[in-house]
Amino acid sequence: MPGATLRELETAVVAEAEAGRMQRSLALLAGLTSGLSGLEVGYMHYRAGFGQRIMWTPIVMTQALQAAGIAAAIQPKLARTLLPAVSALTAVDCATGWFFHIRGIARKPGGWRLIVPNLAMGPPLFAPLLLGISAYLGILAARLQPEFSSASVPAGLRESIERHLCLATGIAALCSGGEALYSHHKNNFRYWVQWTPIAVAPALAAAAFARRGPRWLLPALSVAAMADGAAGFGYHARGILRRPGGHKHLIYNILYGPPVLAPLLFAACGFFGLLATALRGK
Repeated sequence: MPGATLRELETAVVAEAEAGRMQRSLALLAGLTSGLSGLEVGYMHYRAGFGQRIMWTPIVMTQALQAAGIAAAIQPKLARTLLPAVSALTAVDCATGWFFHIRGIARKPGGWRLIVPNLAMGPPLFAPLLLGISAYLGILAARLQPEFSSASVPAGLRESIERHLCLATGIAALCSGGEALYSHHKNNFRYWVQWTPIAVAPALAAAAFARRGPRWLLPALSVAAMADGAAGFGYHARGILRRPGGHKHLIYNILYGPPVLAPLLFAACGFFGLLATALRGK
């Protein structure tokens, strides 16, 4: 029966996660989130006219990490060689980008004395950190075992990876929430629904960082973040189509309209939380 089959599949997936055998999933997640971040970085840097040559490096690194993540999901050996190497290089690039974004904000008129308008109108402060989370996941994937293999991860290492994944969930949620805050501030929070990621993000981060509390809290907030991200994607897509020219000038409206991929990155934070919950086990 379909219901029984789904329950059996769910049981098998949870059992694999509890044993630390989720390398392919985490590698694929690192690659896909990197690809989404790369697209967003691409059109944000395009808006800035690629004023500095270093603005091309995250475009290259995100595509490299995406390819490495997908390749590692197909061939587990690459998850211990290629993926962590590309992830480490991407992490360095993200740290460099964060420095340049901080400097860009500081160089705007008023600098940090006008922090609210300069955060809203300057380089997105948290964007490089969000990309760094994808690199972090790629490094974590190297410590796990591939799904449905005979090997398992020692309990101590599995708990350590679960804590790291919770940390990644919390940081990613705060960064996404921060991005939503100053992005929606530009729009003066025209719609009440724009407040929802601002509310969900810190709650998800708190649940991810907490080592105690109800076991249902992290998965519940993770699902809420995924639902909110999916809804946000719909609203952003609608906002793009409602711009002058609509679908007739789709590329232009994607470049200069609401950041259509940002809500999906917030939804990914929720998925990180679900993976951490699965690793936590019973």
